[in-house]
Amino acid sequence: MKDGLKIVTIGGGSSYTPEWVEGLIKRYDTLPIRDLWLVDIPEGEEKLNIVGNLAKRMVKKAGVPMKVHLSLNRREALPDADFVTTQLRVGRLQAREMDESIPLKYGVIGQETNGPGGLFKGLRTIPVILDICRDMEELCPDAWLINFTNPAGMVTEAVLRYSSMQRVVGLCNVPIGIRMQIAEALEVEADRVYIDFAGLNHMVFGLRVCLDGKDITSRVLQLMCEQGSRFSMKNITGMDWEKDFIQALGVIPCPYHRYYYKTREILEEDLQAFRQSGTTRAQIVRKLEQELFELYQSEELAVKPKQLEKRGGAYYSDAACSLIDSIYNDRRDIQTVNVRNNGALTDLPVDSAVEVNCVITKEGPQPLAMGSLPVAVSGLVQQIKSFERVAAEAAVTGNYQTALLAMTINPLVGSDETAKGILDEMLEAHRDNLPQFFNQWKAPEIKQPQ
Repeated sequence: MKDGLKIVTIGGGSSYTPEWVEGLIKRYDTLPIRDLWLVDIPEGEEKLNIVGNLAKRMVKKAGVPMKVHLSLNRREALPDADFVTTQLRVGRLQAREMDESIPLKYGVIGQETNGPGGLFKGLRTIPVILDICRDMEELCPDAWLINFTNPAGMVTEAVLRYSSMQRVVGLCNVPIGIRMQIAEALEVEADRVYIDFAGLNHMVFGLRVCLDGKDITSRVLQLMCEQGSRFSMKNITGMDWEKDFIQALGVIPCPYHRYYYKTREILEEDLQAFRQSGTTRAQIVRKLEQELFELYQSEELAVKPKQLEKRGGAYYSDAACSLIDSIYNDRRDIQTVNVRNNGALTDLPVDSAVEVNCVITKEGPQPLAMGSLPVAVSGLVQQIKSFERVAAEAAVTGNYQTALLAMTINPLVGSDETAKGILDEMLEAHRDNLPQFFNQWKAPEIKQPQ
């Protein structure tokens, strides 16, 4: 057994990294990390140095024997890694701005992980993640890949389907966020609340909520009827739910379900904001990141600043650190992660990625059998899974028709002509980050929507 663990974080220049480092420091007694490598691309060197130096100050202040290394070459960092985490954004915030603004021109919601924006984030990201997998297979074949990069479900689907990686887990902060919100609404400690989660990433439902082992699902549904807007996230408008709808649904939706159950209302709000100010969430995030990196540069700062909470992504560090700790220590606790279905959800293919409660062991997550999803939600989940699978195929093959099919079958688009217009414009906008398409396809002349 070697002395301590080696973790490699690809996308180490992210503004989230201080929260990640804080989580690792807090768990050092049970998760003894010898080396933490923060890796980024040359274009991200300035941010990597700023965040990396803050990470070193945090480690020094905490007094833990963890070495922080910075690199612009992942192949330098990967050899003999125990865990590799990915938190990257191909195309950076400029790409997100286009993902959010272009669909709005066609009367379609622009959002970074749902609809056209989610498709294009996947098209840009999946080839990069698969390249990382190939490097891992060569340089650290026994390491676990823990992917935080969105769209996490589609990325996990692609890795399971198009690489030989078996030790891969997709991770999202939404389930733990829901549990914390419910605990807060109930005014109880979070560890007293247990939720049966099942579905897909950003399409997960709480099938049953228990407090101290007692089923309180109906009570939580009533709370959602009364206080619906509090059950949301910083990057999603906290619109109240229609009370009769929530009672009829009978299960706990996640914040992202607002895009599917309140499509018109969200679209109208986004269009109004875009017409008035020309801004989307990406511009807000850009401003927040500028402020954060100004803070990070201070030599006096040696802890995660409170302002990071405005960025979104709450509890991401807790979710990630808990997962790695449980694998390393074979804790056999229950966590909600993205893994191969293996029959956990009978509505979906056994070889597809699902987001479901799992027992976390040293051999990896073991999904719990959840059976069939309620008929009221199974159709939407199946449609999104079809979208994810076709989108992953498009990302790998660079086939234009496959990408058009994925765009069209997404429920937020729903029209082949609209899908084609958005697809053509977004392909051209993201040309530099989609080489798989332009090696074999010439972009048509873009016709702007009337």
